[in-house]
Amino acid sequence: MLTTDELLSILHDIESDRVERTTSTTDTDKFCQAVCAFANDLPNHRKPGYLIIGANDDGSLSGLKVTDDLLRNLGGIRSDGNILPLPAMTVQKRDDIPGGELALVAVLPSDTPPVRYKGQVWIRVGPRRAIASESEERILWERRTAFSATFDATPCIGCRFEDLLPDLFSITYLPNAVPPDVLKENSRDVREQMASLSFYDLQGDCATFAGALLFSKHSRHWLPGAYVQFVRFNGVNITNEPLDEHQFTGDLLTMLRELDAFLPGQIRSRPVPVSVLRDEQVSDYPFFALREFLMNAIMHRSYQSNAPVRFYWFDDRVEIQNPGGLYGGATPENFPRQNAYRNPVVASAMKVLGYVRTFGSGVLKAQEVLARNGNPPPEFTKDQPNYFLVTVRRRP
Repeated sequence: MLTTDELLSILHDIESDRVERTTSTTDTDKFCQAVCAFANDLPNHRKPGYLIIGANDDGSLSGLKVTDDLLRNLGGIRSDGNILPLPAMTVQKRDDIPGGELALVAVLPSDTPPVRYKGQVWIRVGPRRAIASESEERILWERRTAFSATFDATPCIGCRFEDLLPDLFSITYLPNAVPPDVLKENSRDVREQMASLSFYDLQGDCATFAGALLFSKHSRHWLPGAYVQFVRFNGVNITNEPLDEHQFTGDLLTMLRELDAFLPGQIRSRPVPVSVLRDEQVSDYPFFALREFLMNAIMHRSYQSNAPVRFYWFDDRVEIQNPGGLYGGATPENFPRQNAYRNPVVASAMKVLGYVRTFGSGVLKAQEVLARNGNPPPEFTKDQPNYFLVTVRRRP
């Protein structure tokens, strides 16, 4: 946290490329572009960048009164899914300087650049913002490889370009990830386009593990555990006779589409009396909650494990188990209000494809939906290093 003297210093340093000032409280695009640019840290300061709301260009205060709504809106920039990979940032109200109040957003440089806002890479060029050129983007890609990459961003040695489905990337994924005007001006070949989104490693001339998961012809050849195993049991124990079994496999988009089509057919409705004369149809489980837990399991699982995501349906409950326990800063004590991403490239892809709406709030929303449907609260086995389990009980 900046001291008062440090804040005064950066406030009046009008030439700094680590500071942006604004008097607007509603220009969300401008805020997000600034956060994206600071996260990319093209000058490689390896120090935070600061967005200051409530200051004029000369560093004088505008007289802003910082409200809780403004702070919530600024905090929402991190998790609304428009900036990918997710930025590391803090939001503060500061009233410890002469002349009034301001809102301070501190953004840490990303270890996984390039960071994009709505598909565009924003950078700082001196004291102003700009969209990165191809050469500037390439600098950010190369810098990413110098940091400790997550497993999904590391090269999948042996998974060559001919093992991929380039049309799946170019026709289905890319138009959702990058704005049309950027694509129109883009002269890069498919390998370079995939590399810019962390799906291909140009140095090794192979896909990354995220690229193999999303776009390879045979994803399980490279990631043996990359599938969902569904079993419906006739009873309440795993030893009971299975009524139905199914494996969801293939590239990630195919798997997610099939799960979305399959899940509603498994949820049963039944009449519940609401008065002497009237019954109401209710579902044993709300679709949104089960889908959210499934998407989380696929997004957060360890892809280094050969075990699948297990989706087991019993007479009295549904269990969704994924290999890999809580990751990074997420602990049994702070879950689900704190999250960390084992697979940031996969998480970004699921957001682009529409299978994740926002980051960090899905479990909380699923809990609310279960409560409204009359289901007991979900149970989480969250203290195991090798797996994470969600148990959802049937509505009584």
